[in-house]
Amino acid sequence: MIPVRRDAPLWRLAGGTSLDTSRPLVMGILNVTPDSFSDGGELAGDPSLALDRARAMVEAGAALLDVGGESTRPGADPVPEAEEIRRVLPVVKALTGELSVPVSVDTRKAAVARAALAAGAVIVNDVSGLTHDPAIGGVVAEGRAGLVLMHMRGEPATMMQHAHYDDVAADVQNELRVAVESARRAGVADDAIVVDPGIGFAKTAEQSLVLLHRLEVLAELGRPVLVGPSRKSFLGHILKVPPAQRVVGTAAACVAAYFAGASIFRVHDVGVAVEALRVAEAIAGEVLPERLGVPATVAPTP
Repeated sequence: MIPVRRDAPLWRLAGGTSLDTSRPLVMGILNVTPDSFSDGGELAGDPSLALDRARAMVEAGAALLDVGGESTRPGADPVPEAEEIRRVLPVVKALTGELSVPVSVDTRKAAVARAALAAGAVIVNDVSGLTHDPAIGGVVAEGRAGLVLMHMRGEPATMMQHAHYDDVAADVQNELRVAVESARRAGVADDAIVVDPGIGFAKTAEQSLVLLHRLEVLAELGRPVLVGPSRKSFLGHILKVPPAQRVVGTAAACVAAYFAGASIFRVHDVGVAVEALRVAEAIAGEVLPERLGVPATVAPTP
C-alpha cells in the first residue's frame, strides 16, 4: 500500500513562514456563522468560544486553523462583506495573538481577505477559486500570503445546478488549472498555492466519491492538494447518519485521500483525523520508528 508520490513542496505563507507538506497537515475548521451546515451557531458572536475551540484543536494536533464567516453550504444566502468582517476579525485577532499555528481565512471576498491578513492571518482559502471576486489574487500577492484555490461552479445558492461533468476528475483538474493560472497572473507565487477539489461543491455524492478515488489527477497540477470531506453529505449518503455522526466516515475519507495524494485535511474533528492519518503514515512506511515515539532499536509490538 503505497501512497501517490508527493514532491513535497513547501507551502509558503505570509510573514516568511512555510509549511512542509511532505507529511499530512490537519486544518481545524472554525465556523463563526449562525448557519453552517454542521456546526452553525456554535461559535457565532463570541470570540472566546472560538479561541477555546482553537486551543483544543491545536492540542489535538491541528497544524493550522481556518476561520470562516460565511456559510457556503448548498442553498446558502450570501453575507455582506461588512458583516463577514465583523464576524471573522475578532476571532482572527484572538487566534493570532495567542496561538502559534498559522491562521487561514475562509472567504470569497477581497475586502475580507485584506482585513484578515492585516489582522494576522497568513492564508486565504477561497472556495470560489478566484471566480467570485478575482481581486483576491492581488490581495494575496500583495500580502505574500498562502492561497487555497477550491473548485466550485456557480454560487452556493445555485451550485448544485452545475453538477454536470463529462469526466469529473479531468474537468475539475482543468478548471483548477485555470484558477492557478489566474492566481499567477495576479502575482501569486507558485509556492503559495494549494488546490482543493471542492468535495460536495457542485458535486453529487457519487461525483465526490469519484474525485476522492482519482485524486492523483489533481496532484498532477504540481501543487499540494487539500481536501475537505468533513461531515459532508456524501458521507451521509453512504452512512445514513446526520452530520454530527460522520466523524469516523470523515477520518476514513481523509485516509483514502492521503493514499491518493492529498497533503492537507480540513476537518471539524481534529483529534480523530490526526490519529487516523498517523496510522496511515505508519502503514505507508513513511514514518521512522523514532518519529512514532518508539525507540529505533525496539520493534513495535503487534
